[in-house]
Amino acid sequence: MGEISDWRPFVYGGVASITAEFGTFPIDTTKTRLQVQGQKIDQSFAELKYRGMTDAFVKISKQEGMKALYSGIWPAVLRQATYGTIKFGTYYTLKKIATEKGWLLDKSGNENVWCNAACATVAGAVSSAIANPTDVLKVRMQVHGKGTNNAGLARCFKEIYVHEGVRGLWRGVGPTAQRAAVIAAVELPVYDFCKLHLMETFGDQVANHFISSFIASLGSAIASTPIDVIRTRLMNQRRVQLQVQNLGPGGGSGVGGGGGPGVAGTAAAIASPSRRIYTGSVDCAIQTVRNEGFRALYKGFIPTWVRMGPWNIIFFITYEQLKRLY
Repeated sequence: MGEISDWRPFVYGGVASITAEFGTFPIDTTKTRLQVQGQKIDQSFAELKYRGMTDAFVKISKQEGMKALYSGIWPAVLRQATYGTIKFGTYYTLKKIATEKGWLLDKSGNENVWCNAACATVAGAVSSAIANPTDVLKVRMQVHGKGTNNAGLARCFKEIYVHEGVRGLWRGVGPTAQRAAVIAAVELPVYDFCKLHLMETFGDQVANHFISSFIASLGSAIASTPIDVIRTRLMNQRRVQLQVQNLGPGGGSGVGGGGGPGVAGTAAAIASPSRRIYTGSVDCAIQTVRNEGFRALYKGFIPTWVRMGPWNIIFFITYEQLKRLY
């Protein structure tokens, strides 16, 4: 039985994830802005403000300042400290256990693709579900530039908790877990596969890690972007519940007496929860395709791939170098 207490894959995964996040976060901000724009049933984001990744980068920088490109960086770092640590640590631990059980390698010493993908899927889904609150905070702060109501991390967290409850922090957890599972199931096995088959040409060197990371990124971007669009839109929508007491007899405040509808009618309207635009992942997908076309599910694909490439390159190179240190 492998030593599950081995802390190195967890620590290396967390440190490498945080390093990669800092290096690529502005690209992620442009991706998020592109994914939420053009929602015809949500007037707040109906306008197509950005024509693409470069245009979004330039406009955000000019209109909101360079700092806006890093809005949400701290919940992102917190997310990687949990998500990255758990995902990569769990993945390599499960692979070690599967190897010792005889499930991972065949008689020729090659890895079983399905077993590898299963380890990655479990690791990705579990870790992303645990880290979902930090993802919600990141998306909200990225969309609004400097956080919800131009606030920082603490106030953004408080606003979500007060107005939407604990469930608000787990908004979009379904597609988040699905996306993480898809990315992990494609990315990690593809990286390991490419790295193994490039050993004879490049050896266990940076060039091997670079090429393997780039190939793994393209596959995961193609597979995960539609789920990412749905996840981002669900996380960004709010469902605020305001409780207003009945102010007068007969259901009215009776401004000037009378107990007529006046303020009470307004109070009743305010008291009811605001309608959510999307009721869930499937509804979001259907509404998006119906109102914006199938291509809308691939909004932000270019920045997704452009970010995934450098992110994975930074991550895997950092991870491999850390492995050599200890």
